[in-house]
This record gives sequence, C-alpha cells and structure tokens, in this order.
Amino acid sequence: METRRDIFQAIADPTRRAIIALIALQAMTPNALAEHFHTSRQAVSKHIKILTECELVKQEQQGREIYYSLQIKKMKEIDKWLDQFRKLWETQFNQLDTVLATLKKQKK
Repeated sequence: METRRDIFQAIADPTRRAIIALIALQAMTPNALAEHFHTSRQAVSKHIKILTECELVKQEQQGREIYYSLQIKKMKEIDKWLDQFRKLWETQFNQLDTVLATLKKQKK
C-alpha cells in the first residue's frame, strides 16, 4: 500500500491524535472509538481512513468486526523529526539550570 498522505498531516487534527491515544492502549472497532467523541461514527471512520492511509493504523478483521490498532513503528518517524528539536531544548534547559544554580549560589 502506497502512502497517500503525510504522517504530520494525519496528526495535525486533535481528533486523530485522540484516536491514536485510544488505540495505543488497545485495538478498537470504529463503534467503540465513536463512543469517545461527540461526533458521528462516519466522521470517526473518515479520521480512521486518513490514519490508515498514513500507515499509522492497521486494521484486522475479527469475525464481523474490524479492529484498528496503532503501528508503533510508524510513530518513530514523528519521534525522529522531533529529536532534532529535543536536543535543542535540552541544551537550553541545561543552560537555564546552570544560570539558576549560579543565581542560587550568589544569594547564599
């Protein structure tokens, strides 16, 4: 399956992020997911379709039900992109810790 959408486009929507959080805990059917939102099952299905197209979510048929679960491996793309910024803010927080420690010593 060729990815038709960008993974960051998929996570830009708060409802889709909430769906990701729900199915990270356990695989769920569209009906079970829809119970967590104040919207129609069809609207939730459209969000699931986008997440599936981005390969963030996989579906598994179990009898008459389709269960959706999170593809953790695909989430690593997001983590990899964020990592460059994580290093930046960690450096800045370390510098702030140094300044605060210096100020604390000067007060004593």
